[in-house]
Amino acid sequence: MREIVLDTETTGLNPKFGDRVVEIGCVELLNHIATGETYHTYVNPERDMPAEAEAVHGLSIEFLSDKPLFADIADDFLAFVGSSSVIAHNAPFDLGFLNAELKAAGRPILPKDRSIDTVPLARRKFPGAQVNLDALCRRFNVDLSARVKHGALLDSELLAEVYLELVGGREPGLGLASNGKVEKADVAIKVDRIARPARPHAPSPQELSSHVKFLETIKNPVWKT
Repeated sequence: MREIVLDTETTGLNPKFGDRVVEIGCVELLNHIATGETYHTYVNPERDMPAEAEAVHGLSIEFLSDKPLFADIADDFLAFVGSSSVIAHNAPFDLGFLNAELKAAGRPILPKDRSIDTVPLARRKFPGAQVNLDALCRRFNVDLSARVKHGALLDSELLAEVYLELVGGREPGLGLASNGKVEKADVAIKVDRIARPARPHAPSPQELSSHVKFLETIKNPVWKT
């Protein structure tokens, strides 16, 4: 089972208002294991960069001005994704931007039914808790030290670790035995034991006498009825 964990950085929040993709990062998973294969590219948005967006990802229009246009990288991007499922944190956002770019470039879009959104996955698993990527990384002890600003490839790598935890851990298909039973270990452990004599528990004559006197104080005992 091949899956692609994906993230984008953009100039804003809505492609319908002219916002564009400026960075794409993808991580390949095979049977829920990261293969080490990635796809990463910056994209020239052919427009200005709002200060609010630059503060999030740190990508200036000067940095992006010599990067390829989306139409130039579209085929490579689609070839990497192939027919695999796409995992994203807030998938409608990322797919909305990517499909807007793909349509404008005359390329086929990514079907929504091939996407897996980790936001509702996290909300079902942790109702009422924060489910942003930083919070989930902290919950699963995923190292955030390299995340000074948002970055598409780094965020995809972090999300891949979070996704694997959300679906049952790093190796969700691992079982202890095929029949669901835990087999006993074959190793015999030898323990040296010290034999001790049995402790005496018989009552002394004084204890027996005290017991008889105590029984005489009980009125109408059940053992005499």
